[in-house]
Amino acid sequence: MEYKTYNKQPSNITQRTYTEQQCYQWLNKLEIPYTTTDHPSATTMEICQQIGHTINAHICKNLFLCNKQQTNFYLLIMPGDKKFYTKLLSAQISSARLSFGTEQQLMKYLHVTPGAATILALMHDTQNEVRLLIDKDIFLYPYFGCHPCVNTSTIRIETSQLMQTIIPALKHQPTIVTL
Repeated sequence: MEYKTYNKQPSNITQRTYTEQQCYQWLNKLEIPYTTTDHPSATTMEICQQIGHTINAHICKNLFLCNKQQTNFYLLIMPGDKKFYTKLLSAQISSARLSFGTEQQLMKYLHVTPGAATILALMHDTQNEVRLLIDKDIFLYPYFGCHPCVNTSTIRIETSQLMQTIIPALKHQPTIVTL
């Protein structure tokens, strides 16, 4: 796989999608250190794991979920190598049945397409319509990797910045879960 890494945002920022540019502007405003790595489209968790090994970061699995009535929406952040069990999560958040949100719902609330869901997309959810769920094991790793609203780049950030800076700036109170 071919990679290109940048200290902070990519040098060709004006050639990026508007949503990706917004991610970098938002991160730069927070003044936290990060690196960006460009790579071929990350369409599977296996590819994401390869990217994670290359950039020395634990890649997060980001799942956009909703309840049966499609009235409650969730963004679940969990380690990429962990299995997702709907029943276990449903019990912890008092939701009868969870399924994946639709592509239209993902675009409406987070402004991203399938495969590009990321905690950073919560910056678009200014009405807090999506509840943030984070598996406790995310905090075991010194670095985490997430997409900048596209799946052809990965941002590496210190995990400590997640609770100290990123989540407060997103204004989404996380629910810590155990999967």
